[in-house]
Parts: sequence; C-alpha cells; structure tokens
Amino acid sequence: MRVGFCMFATPHTAAPAVVARKVEEVGFESLWLPEHPIVPIHYQTHYALTADGKIPDHFTCMPDPFIGLAGAAAVTKTIKLATGICLVPERNPILLAKEVATLDHNSGGRVLLGVGAGWL
Repeated sequence: MRVGFCMFATPHTAAPAVVARKVEEVGFESLWLPEHPIVPIHYQTHYALTADGKIPDHFTCMPDPFIGLAGAAAVTKTIKLATGICLVPERNPILLAKEVATLDHNSGGRVLLGVGAGWL
C-alpha cells in the first residue's frame, strides 16, 4: 500500500518544503497540495462543512500548489509531488501544461497530476 500526505497549506502553516522533508523522512509515498485559485466574493453553493454554509477564510489564501511543490522538489529526492486536485477549468491549459512538464522534469519525473473541476 502507498500512502500519501495531503497538506492544506496557508500562510499560517509550515511551508510545503518543510513539510515535504518530514513527509519523506517518515516514509510517505507522496505529498499532495490542493488549490482554490479563485474564490468568488458572492456565491450560492452551500459549503457542507460549516454550519452557515460559508467557505472558511483559509480557502482564500491557499498558495499555488505548483510553487509549493517546486519548493518540495528542491529539498526531497523520492516522494511523489501531487496536486489534490488541480482545478483545470480555472487555469490556462497551455501554461498549465508547461508548468506541470517543467516541475516533472526538474523533479526527476515525480509529479502526479490530480485534476478536477471542483465543487464550487
């Protein structure tokens, strides 16, 4: 069984590179970073994990997962570097392809690209 570690990074958590070192040290297979690049000011979708249905503030300050994973790649050797998930419809597909290919090349082929459309 391969077990990964998903980190919900914000400005109030440790940096992904710091977490990645520990994740690799203790034997996890991968580090996963989610994203929410765009959180609208007004929305009608009910967020299921809060009583009032509002999205928690920490969703609005998540760093770009590819920047975090690049930092993680620089300080690790074996763990896979993953998006959990990359919200493809909110990104330019040509730039996304280049970012993923660059990270994969610079990390020695360790990228796992989890993709989706999101819930919002």
